[in-house]
Amino acid sequence: MLKWRIGDITVTRIVDMEEPHADGAFLMPDATREAVAAIDWLRPNFADEEGNIKMSFHAFVVETPSVTIMVDTCIGSDKDRGGGPMDKLKTPFLENLAAAGFSPEDIDVVLCTHLHIDHVGWNTRLVDGRWVPTFPKARYLMGRTEFDFWRDQEFDQLHQLVFDDSVRPVFEAGLVDLVETDHKICEEARLVSTPGHTPGHVSVELESKNERAFITGDMAHHPCQLAHPEWATNFDSDKSQSTDTRRRVFAELAGKPVLVLGTHFAEPTAGRIVRDGDAFRLKT
Repeated sequence: MLKWRIGDITVTRIVDMEEPHADGAFLMPDATREAVAAIDWLRPNFADEEGNIKMSFHAFVVETPSVTIMVDTCIGSDKDRGGGPMDKLKTPFLENLAAAGFSPEDIDVVLCTHLHIDHVGWNTRLVDGRWVPTFPKARYLMGRTEFDFWRDQEFDQLHQLVFDDSVRPVFEAGLVDLVETDHKICEEARLVSTPGHTPGHVSVELESKNERAFITGDMAHHPCQLAHPEWATNFDSDKSQSTDTRRRVFAELAGKPVLVLGTHFAEPTAGRIVRDGDAFRLKT
């Protein structure tokens, strides 16, 4: 189980599911096996010799001196996903959370970087045929722009399912706080606007005792996007904007002592961004 210290903050990675070998083109059309294999520094942690990418679906539990925050809640179990690859999964997320020493009641804040299928699933769990909040003592923070976009949309049937079983129940339970994209969670943690993947997407910046960390959310799905920030995903709502966001954030972080924690980065999951010619790389 991976843990990191940032000053007085402890960050723990809680795995929901891992994808050890996959053709990156399913996610990023440009990330073919041949193109990924050409990025030698991705091996062995983030890609294999054949150019398959390695990914992980995990949450981060962020313990600060005042609050315990869960950043994103992954895929979830028992969810109707229209027969797709995430349909009615049974994942060991709660068991992994317990193994890390946490109970759902220990979480004070759940922060959703955005409201996609694999970031809100464990917001709720199925109890006696009803979707109930998994973290009953937590305030669920969701971006106002993000919430309004997905609540009002009518074009995405799958996301209607996601909203109805993983977002609406916690909202109707009175546990949701709609916040702005620069919201300060506590003294050590604040949101950073990183739009493009979704209209209201946010990342999380942590700082304690002059040490800093940055949790990506889906601003970047895989370290190959450091080498190619222009590799947008099939699921980016605005591919041009997501590319601009990656270029801007990577440039801001490059060469600085900031630990970057990738929300989908396979183990070792974290590193520091350095310049690599005209692009970037992750130094682990």
